[in-house]
Amino acid sequence: MERREFIQKAGALTVATQMPWLLPRGYGASLLDADADLERILVNDVHSALNATWVKEIHTVTSNEQIQNSVRTAVKENISVSIAGGRHALGSQQFATDSILLDTTSLNNIIGLDINNGLVKVEAGIQWPQLIHGILAMQDGEKEAWTIRQKQGGSDQLCIGGALSANAHGRGLMMKPIVDDVEMFDIINPAGELLTCSRTQNSELFKLAIGGYGLFGIITNVVLRLTRRKKLRRIVELMDIEQVIPAIEERARSGCLYGDFQYDVDESSNTFMRKGILSCYEPVDPSTPIPDVQRKLSQEQWFDFVHMAYIDRRKAFDAFCNHHLSTNGQIYWSDLSQLSTYDKGYREFIDKKSIREAPSSLMLSELYVSRDLLPEFMERTSEVLKRRKSTLVYGTIRMIQRDDVTFLPWAKKDYACVIFNIVVDHTTQGKAKAADTFRELIDVSADLDGSYFLTYHKWARKDQVLSCYPQMPEFLKKKQQYDPNLVFQSNWYRHYHAMFKT
Repeated sequence: MERREFIQKAGALTVATQMPWLLPRGYGASLLDADADLERILVNDVHSALNATWVKEIHTVTSNEQIQNSVRTAVKENISVSIAGGRHALGSQQFATDSILLDTTSLNNIIGLDINNGLVKVEAGIQWPQLIHGILAMQDGEKEAWTIRQKQGGSDQLCIGGALSANAHGRGLMMKPIVDDVEMFDIINPAGELLTCSRTQNSELFKLAIGGYGLFGIITNVVLRLTRRKKLRRIVELMDIEQVIPAIEERARSGCLYGDFQYDVDESSNTFMRKGILSCYEPVDPSTPIPDVQRKLSQEQWFDFVHMAYIDRRKAFDAFCNHHLSTNGQIYWSDLSQLSTYDKGYREFIDKKSIREAPSSLMLSELYVSRDLLPEFMERTSEVLKRRKSTLVYGTIRMIQRDDVTFLPWAKKDYACVIFNIVVDHTTQGKAKAADTFRELIDVSADLDGSYFLTYHKWARKDQVLSCYPQMPEFLKKKQQYDPNLVFQSNWYRHYHAMFKT
């Protein structure tokens, strides 16, 4: 496929200026060497803070030329390259010990908008709010504006390049992962070459890099498929787990575009993981007004909900339900409705508000199950959490359609996606307990012909990986084929490289 010409140009849409770290370091220093640590940089993920990693240098890149120079320098000096954007990945896919870390967050421009075909070309470090508002600014006065199709749930401060690397998904009721939204992308490979990838051009690399966790090169810009912006009405209902799939299917048939189900997290209740709130969004007439004032979860309320869920999950879930039921009937724009209230500072807030023996954070995991088996899955996993006395702070269920494009698909069929947010104490015992809990949850999913998302942790056993991702050994061979010198690495990759001894 040939490159498309974009008929509009956008000005630079930049985030706050960041320090352009470019600090030469000695290579190969031991993590136990205090003097060496002073010459390196400690990084971590912003959500769980469970991936502390010493890197040699951080290069804040602003152009393809800078990236190419960094890659070629790393190859010459036999240093690994890791890639980070929003730093939200929980499985250490963005960090590699003793690597040069390329920070892509300054690659945040909208390059152009094709208003005839509904395509936007963006740099890979742009985050969702910038993208949404930037596209709208380029269409000021248009009656039928284009906008994004989907973004990940949870945090908004996630980069587009990271979304492709994990093949992320949103809250669409009848949508595939984000690969379905990608027309093409440019990538800098281990030789420092800039390649264009699409379904017809470098097609195997297209399939490997989307859902390839940054192992095949650095995605520098992306052409996304857009959809027309719509006004939506929010429909909120309280229901039992057996009603969820039939209700979602009915809502989808009636035209609802997005939705999810938040389930009860009170393990002492007989409605634990059984009752919850289904919120769906149906299109309405474009002339429907959007009131200036509507109920919205503020940052302060969000912090309070998280803290309450730590200490009193019955009270927290009842308050959560009451808030969402009060938003029934509200009108939103289809793109803005996908933005979320979230603040990565929740860990510090909890530590200050709670008397805990050790710092803690939330670890996510996303497990998949056939939709007809969802009630059984919820029953069995609720028993796991109660037996292990794991604290579940927040849980939601989304729908996903089968991915038939990428090499390492997590969406192997039409699934119900069940998301768990579990408290992890930052102690050896606490992390071991979390790992054992998530392994047991994966066992339940695999036993029901389901799977799990590789993005959130690397705690799965080898037999679990092979059961859910039988193509993993071939994926690792493809990595070595495309990157024989193993230039692009992460601690996540090193873990699986050692596991499968490739």
